[in-house]
Amino acid sequence: MNDIQLLLEGISHIKDITPVDLLQLTQLATRRELAPGAVYIPEGASSRQLAFIEKGIIRTYAVKENGDEATLLLRWEGQFIASHDTIILNRPSRFIYRAVEPVTLQEIDYGALERVMSEQPRLEPLRTFFLKKMLAESLDLIASFVLLSPEERYLKLVAEKADIVSRVPGKYIASLLGVTPVSLSRIRKRISQHKD
Repeated sequence: MNDIQLLLEGISHIKDITPVDLLQLTQLATRRELAPGAVYIPEGASSRQLAFIEKGIIRTYAVKENGDEATLLLRWEGQFIASHDTIILNRPSRFIYRAVEPVTLQEIDYGALERVMSEQPRLEPLRTFFLKKMLAESLDLIASFVLLSPEERYLKLVAEKADIVSRVPGKYIASLLGVTPVSLSRIRKRISQHKD
């Protein structure tokens, strides 16, 4: 089963969502492809696109005043990507969303989705579904920084996406974990020694 089928299957379990509704929603979606390094959502944009990643990885990051980049999120196949700022807070994005490698998305304009939900109130659970997913991801990120060490965060990341270390440059992973590339190298070395 491919990722888009998994998405449709997940949505189909929402109460009162019918196969006809799913067809209508897929007709609202458009496929988009991004080349490596292409910006999906620039900082300051008011894009209200909600996308499902079929293939590839997107990095969400901010550029600090000193020019350093701080990675907030990595999103990959089977996950949603959207600007939390624009969807939830209705303000311009504080972050840049950029393809790390070739990316294929199924995207829908959140405004169009809201119009469909207002015309068909029984589809309102979709809003809850998407917003809960975004909120859960944000809370999980906060909890990992409060409860886990950098090494535990690294192990969690690798458990979630085993090939992430071969697909994403180490400096982005280090930034995501809140450590320097040197510290990430030490973490990897310790883990490697424990395996031997």
